[in-house]
Amino acid sequence: MGQPGSERNPELGVVIVGAGLGGLYALHRMRGIGMTARVYEAGSGIGGTWFWNRYPGARCDIESLEYSYAFDDDLQQEWKWPERYGAQPAILRYIEHVADRFDLRRDVRLNARIAEAVYDGAANLWTLRTTEGETVTARYCIMATGNLSTPRVPDFPGLERFRGRWYHSGLWPAEGVDFTGLRVGVVGTGSTGIQMIPLIAQQAQHLHVFQRTANFSLPARNRPMDPEFERAFKADYRRRREEAKDTPVGVSGFLAPTESALTVPEAERRRRYEELWQQGGTIGFLTSFNDFLVDEAANETAAEFVREKIRAIVRDPAVAELLAPKDHPIGSKRLCLDTGYYETYNRDNVTLVDVRRAPIVEITEAGIRTTEAEYPLDAIAFATGFDAMTGALREIDVRVAGGPALADVWKDGPRTYLGLSVPGFPNFFVITGPGSPGVKSQMIHAIEQHTDWIADCLVHLRAQQLSRIEAREQASEAWVAHVNAVADGTLYPRADSWYMGANIPGKPRVFMPYVGGVGRYRRTCDEVAAEGYRGFVLSR
Repeated sequence: MGQPGSERNPELGVVIVGAGLGGLYALHRMRGIGMTARVYEAGSGIGGTWFWNRYPGARCDIESLEYSYAFDDDLQQEWKWPERYGAQPAILRYIEHVADRFDLRRDVRLNARIAEAVYDGAANLWTLRTTEGETVTARYCIMATGNLSTPRVPDFPGLERFRGRWYHSGLWPAEGVDFTGLRVGVVGTGSTGIQMIPLIAQQAQHLHVFQRTANFSLPARNRPMDPEFERAFKADYRRRREEAKDTPVGVSGFLAPTESALTVPEAERRRRYEELWQQGGTIGFLTSFNDFLVDEAANETAAEFVREKIRAIVRDPAVAELLAPKDHPIGSKRLCLDTGYYETYNRDNVTLVDVRRAPIVEITEAGIRTTEAEYPLDAIAFATGFDAMTGALREIDVRVAGGPALADVWKDGPRTYLGLSVPGFPNFFVITGPGSPGVKSQMIHAIEQHTDWIADCLVHLRAQQLSRIEAREQASEAWVAHVNAVADGTLYPRADSWYMGANIPGKPRVFMPYVGGVGRYRRTCDEVAAEGYRGFVLSR
């Protein structure tokens, strides 16, 4: 890019933070438009969430043939997925294959955690510094830090004196953990806990599951990939990828529903739910009826259907009632996917501990103590989630020289324009940031859409001999108001979820994703660009 005026020449055109699926694709696209780019990654390997999350049962809840890059047809035709739903090792192998196929590793710095990113307005440069003191300057900064990349270890008193071993799902040892013959406690029954609990139960002498909030989970019906299904799917890839662009969640085959759950006869509605239950997966339920996530009575028809399934699976009626959620609409928290989760509570070596009724008081030398009892344990696995969507960005000291840190600007909740840009922070982009569909969509679809938009934007700036872009405050305010208005028209805010930041003490309760649908969001982004980047200030 040309550098008019007094601007210094930066070391790079673009610096990218994070070497997960987002950062690697951003590197590929920046190269493709002729920009010099480099990725900085805190971990010792690439892969992002699929590098860190190696806990037992870690698996994607989107089918493998959809949860993959769409940008290269040869890649998507040639890669063979072993199962319907990709497990962590398979997904990490795929990411490593992509990095090698497109020669991405040579521009990735591993073991390089970014501590600080400061924009110099006079020089129109970002300077980033690692925790080890290495610095790099770039014209543009792209944050590909991920939405679920800052593990939350709960602050129970006494953890440091526990004599056994403890683990967090997001920081799991690469070599794995053998729980054979051990007394194990799992704290947390969200998506991660629901994946790991059945497998740990098969090893442990005894497993205590500490549940504060029951979550809805549907069967995955995972199975080895059927070669004929794969062949037919790949033959139709182009149409499927195009269709996904205009769906609610970026997955083909699940168009926006048109029927109300309350106008369909009860027998037909139950038949449809039963068909979806047997089929497996979550998206079918989420897109089953147009009022599923809008009308409480419509939502309750599905919620009670799943509760009935739980009661039929779990033999102990008291345990079944504890596992049957009654405090939030189904789908308003992340709808989980499992293999044998509810069946696990029929095992003699599994005990469910209700810590809503009897909260955890402390971690002792020998285990976990609640207000009612102490549970002796040899190992504890925390499935307590992440500081989602904003945590990784807030951990970095991002600021304009002389101005407040991004974490302070967002102290009352994140404010972005389109989830892509932050007013007051020029030449600064976020991939799948708060205010975008991101976590409420097929993530790789969202990553590609954001990255392609950023790449097109930088090409436009270069063609116009411009080198600075910043979101307008008014545009951000209007977008945040729109995101909130859309969410308030749904049942999502009714749940204390990580979508709301409710799992982090002291974090403001703000619904962060955009739930207006992938198709609607994409059209908005395209319109903004077509209108000369409406809502942005472009300058030299």
